[in-house]
Amino acid sequence: MKRNTLIIAMLLLPLLGARAQYVTYNHDETKMNQVTVMETGAGELTPALFYSVVHNKYYRTAAETNKLRYRSEAAAHGAAQVGISETIDTSLTKRAEVEALNMADRQVDLAWQAEGPKIQSRLEAFNRNIARLSEAGGNGGDLALWRERYQLFQTAVSAIRDSYMPNAERKKEYLAIYRDITEHNNTLIAYIVSVDSRERTKDHLEATLERPDRNGEIAAEARGRWKETSNRTNP
Repeated sequence: MKRNTLIIAMLLLPLLGARAQYVTYNHDETKMNQVTVMETGAGELTPALFYSVVHNKYYRTAAETNKLRYRSEAAAHGAAQVGISETIDTSLTKRAEVEALNMADRQVDLAWQAEGPKIQSRLEAFNRNIARLSEAGGNGGDLALWRERYQLFQTAVSAIRDSYMPNAERKKEYLAIYRDITEHNNTLIAYIVSVDSRERTKDHLEATLERPDRNGEIAAEARGRWKETSNRTNP
């Protein structure tokens, strides 16, 4: 049974192929003209009487409004957009490269490696001079004021180190902080000298004011020496 079915199928294959080929190439001329006019604008719509009566507007404008013109315009616009998109892509790629360098520059604080030791050394000297102010006789208000300034500089340094900025800007800020610390340190040294001189002068004046009154004793000693000298001169 299966063998007979296979034989029949083999006999029918040439007939089916011929039928398929006939259907494929047997086009309707009227439909073909409509497709041609619609796609490329070539040829004409048939039958002309039917289209002129039923679809007059389409009949008059079909050839001019074909899809080929729109395809050409779309292709032209697409080609222009390709150039624009390539330009944008190139610009964005370059910008991404620049931003990558900027991020690398901002994430590694190279400026602190160069300026940090100098700032730390100046801050330590400033802190030592604040301690000397206490030893020289500075009052509590003076110490509180200068310690606030010291903490202000520490906060400024921490803010720059934690900020997201290029190393060139960091270096500029570090140098500005270093100059401010130096100026305040010089001012503090001058103030320490002033306080120390003031305290020394105060101690000296207090010592002078508290000197015991020995005028009578000195006068008595002088009178005794005078009498002794007189007795030797006039026996």
